[in-house]
Amino acid sequence: MFDLELWELASYIVTALGLPLAIAIFVHEQRKERDNEEAESYQILSNAYNDFLKVVIDNPDLHLFTSGATRDLTTEQQERIQIILEMLMSLFERAYLTAWSDDMNQAQQRRWNVWEDFMREWIRRDDFHARIEPL
Repeated sequence: MFDLELWELASYIVTALGLPLAIAIFVHEQRKERDNEEAESYQILSNAYNDFLKVVIDNPDLHLFTSGATRDLTTEQQERIQIILEMLMSLFERAYLTAWSDDMNQAQQRRWNVWEDFMREWIRRDDFHARIEPL
């Protein structure tokens, strides 16, 4: 039915077409998996920021969303502000380590720009600026 020459021809065809196709599919799947991991990482960071905002909402007496410094705070309120802002700094550090790189594609750049906007917004606030120690 099949002779040796036909089997040899079939093996050449598989080698010439199948192997490059398999490599291309493997590379494509790896890229898709990496993109999914980046999207998942961004989602985890976004959820953490949302959780942080819930903490801010749960502490309205601290006036963390006002641009000016909050005055006449009790010692306990000052401690809460310090802890909340340290939580925020930790989140920003995690975002920086996770989302920023020297060589970003468009999706990565867009995700990083969101975090950069959050950081700039908080840095402009007097309470944040006054309570975070410079590096």
